[in-house]
Amino acid sequence: MTDTPPDRLSTNPRSPHFDMEVLQRGIGIRFKGKERTDVEEYSISEGWIRVAAGKSKDRFGQAMTIKLSGEVEAWFEDTAAEDGEAAAD
Repeated sequence: MTDTPPDRLSTNPRSPHFDMEVLQRGIGIRFKGKERTDVEEYSISEGWIRVAAGKSKDRFGQAMTIKLSGEVEAWFEDTAAEDGEAAAD
């Protein structure tokens, strides 16, 4: 696996951009210069993130989200080298 996170990623298993292996490594997101921990989906190339809109739910029980536009940066919270060492233990 590379040290570059994907351009678009979602935490929702129903999304085509969901990837459990990438999410298990841990993704850090910086939006407009501030680190965010509540991001449900992001796109670096398009410059947006989706976050929950309070506690509201849609008719299917999924959290309602809003799309915020701005500069998005993503990184892995642990490097691939650390994963290799952890797997060897």
